[in-house]
Amino acid sequence: MTKAEIVSNISDKLGIEKGDVQATIETFMEEVKNSLEGGDNVYLRGFGSFIVKTRAEKTGRNISKNTTIKIPAHNIPAFKPAKVFVEGVKSNVQVK
Repeated sequence: MTKAEIVSNISDKLGIEKGDVQATIETFMEEVKNSLEGGDNVYLRGFGSFIVKTRAEKTGRNISKNTTIKIPAHNIPAFKPAKVFVEGVKSNVQVK
């Protein structure tokens, strides 16, 4: 499902203009992004959490030059689904 499909579905269900729904979704995503960039996690009860994970420093390899490189510690955004969300997917999604 794409963002455009989400906007269309919400617009159809709620009877709100697609432009207003799109602006709302864009603003929501911007707020989540800004919060994570500021180091704050976002918790949505019943849905999941957008969190900042810290990856430790590690040693990697440049296989084209066959050299060892150090990958510094860094932060990455991650999504952790709520237990209810996970259980719903487990019980409802059919394997193709």
